[in-house]
Amino acid sequence: MSTKFSLEGKVAVVTGGGSGIGRAICEVFCQAGATVFILDINEEAARATCRKCHIDERRAIYCDLSSQKEVNQAISTIEGHHNIDILVNNAGIGFVGNLEQTDEETFDKLMSVNVKGVYNCLYACIGYMKAREHGVILNMASTVSTVAIPDRFAYTTTKGAVLTMTYSVALDYLHHGIRCNAIAPARVHTPFVDAYLEKNYPERKEEMFKILSNSQPIGRMARPEEIANLALYLCSDEAAFTTGQCYSIDGGFLNLRP
Repeated sequence: MSTKFSLEGKVAVVTGGGSGIGRAICEVFCQAGATVFILDINEEAARATCRKCHIDERRAIYCDLSSQKEVNQAISTIEGHHNIDILVNNAGIGFVGNLEQTDEETFDKLMSVNVKGVYNCLYACIGYMKAREHGVILNMASTVSTVAIPDRFAYTTTKGAVLTMTYSVALDYLHHGIRCNAIAPARVHTPFVDAYLEKNYPERKEEMFKILSNSQPIGRMARPEEIANLALYLCSDEAAFTTGQCYSIDGGFLNLRP
């Protein structure tokens, strides 16, 4: 009897795999048998993920996702030896602030990573997948792709774009054997959260952590591996009938808030 959700024989590219959700996805995919390549601007963090996953550190590729030239080169290098089956657009950066607190430089930076970075990876991979009539794309959206929360103007803008890019790609390549879906997590306990609390609430970290945790009706933040397990399902053959969807994994945030 075959194992459910196996990625045996599959080649996956995960962006931002050096930490947080991306690292968890790399671990889960490797455990499921995939050959994983990591694109990350923090090469040492990506190498650390490789060591944790017990895979060759040469699979960690330095790449500035905002540069189409660098992304094309990285994907071309991988395709020179492997057929990419799965692309996970996970890399992203955050910013806390409303419209007036978001200067042009900050807005451009978030757009260049969170939106253009996804576009660059899609653009680099889609031709290869189309030629083979096969491929799975998973984009990391967010609950804030569809619901506003305070002081996240630039971040919500970018995540809304990621969601609609997902729908567009899913439709345009529906008859080329390519599936494209998104995951929309609520707050996940990642290094970003810890760094945010350390920077803004050094004397109240524990208190603020509880407040952030309780913003999910379930009473805690998600663990990165919980997001990774959903990613595994959506990238597996068991999800072959699933495309053009956005899956919320949010502890009840969207539907169960008072």
